[in-house]
Amino acid sequence: MSVGFFQSQPVLTALIVGALVSIVSGLVGVFTVLRRQSFAGHALADLGAVGGSAAFLLGISQLWGFVGAGILAAGLMEVVGIKRVQGRDVATGIIFGLGLGFTALFLYWDTTIKNASNAAISVLFGSLFVIDSSVIPLVLALSAVAVAIIVIVYRWLLIDSLNQDLAAVRHIPVRLVGILFLVALALAVELSALTIGAVLSTALLIGPAAAALRLTKRVGVAAVIAMAIAVGSTWLGILISFDSYAWFGGGHNWPVSFCIVAVVFIAYLLSGIALPVRARRARLVL
Repeated sequence: MSVGFFQSQPVLTALIVGALVSIVSGLVGVFTVLRRQSFAGHALADLGAVGGSAAFLLGISQLWGFVGAGILAAGLMEVVGIKRVQGRDVATGIIFGLGLGFTALFLYWDTTIKNASNAAISVLFGSLFVIDSSVIPLVLALSAVAVAIIVIVYRWLLIDSLNQDLAAVRHIPVRLVGILFLVALALAVELSALTIGAVLSTALLIGPAAAALRLTKRVGVAAVIAMAIAVGSTWLGILISFDSYAWFGGGHNWPVSFCIVAVVFIAYLLSGIALPVRARRARLVL
């Protein structure tokens, strides 16, 4: 480990913000995979770029731009159609296309009007090392809201995710659950967009969750494992990026976003080893 890792304020901020975001992403990600809403998560992440790029024009924090655009997009998806999976996907596609158009326009204005040449890189790929420590309380508050939503509707959300017919029989307010989950999903992906960018944020949402669900079929356990994988991947990615400055005599740090996503991908690949092991154990029990 390079000297000064824990003495660097940007690193400490990155570790704290990265841990908070990873916990939310891991928890929400498990239900995203179970509900087959990975595309919705990806769309919300990219649509957050609309707010992130607009924030540059307005001179406000990117976090407000990401979160505001994400929640607005989630609401539009709900209004356009969520009653059926097919309708939900169509709604997502429509809003997704509109959002990408606005992102292109805002990034163009960022470059031509505000002369913010780094806007595209910052919005689309992000960097944990440039986050100001003053945003930590806001990230903590938004993370708490997302976690609270999942905890409050956990039972309903679990039943609706696993068996929609059973949810109907038990008179679970499916529409309300869907709306609340979309809000939690929007918060998760937009917080992640702040750390590793809008383009890559889905990796932190889906990767740890998919790996955890390979390791166990118990949703509660999978959520804990997913959060652990997400936090571990983020912290290891930060360390790799920090240490890479001295590698090969380059004098430059590897992008922290790439390092985190690469670790998540490796964790997912390693989780595949558990599949044949579990299959052998099942045969032995039988």
